[in-house]
Amino acid sequence: MFAHRLNSSLVTYLGENRLGAMSIHIKKEDRVVMLSGKDRGKTGRVLAVFPKENAVLVERINLMKHHTRQGGYRQQGGIIEREVPVDISNVMLVCPRCSRRARTYRKKLETGYRVRVCRKCQEVIESSS
Repeated sequence: MFAHRLNSSLVTYLGENRLGAMSIHIKKEDRVVMLSGKDRGKTGRVLAVFPKENAVLVERINLMKHHTRQGGYRQQGGIIEREVPVDISNVMLVCPRCSRRARTYRKKLETGYRVRVCRKCQEVIESSS
């Protein structure tokens, strides 16, 4: 879109915050399942989250081949497979309690902490990070 022509109220209306990123419901170390693409149905662990790009890096998902040259006498050249970020709309969280893919919502505890709660089993999802 023509971002330079949009005023801030229209950008807010479109659902984006100041940084241009949507709210993120997935954290590092979560287990997720792919919803679409060539790896549809596969599960993996989230290695990194990129909120500004609305993308996540998932372990052993969306692998691309990268051709590298030999660098010095120690680094070996060749074809390396590495993960490439996936759009966050193409993954869904797998609840660690019920082991089903589920949507989440935020709940504020009496201690003041905001936690994620599974919509299927109503259990608090604790992140390991």
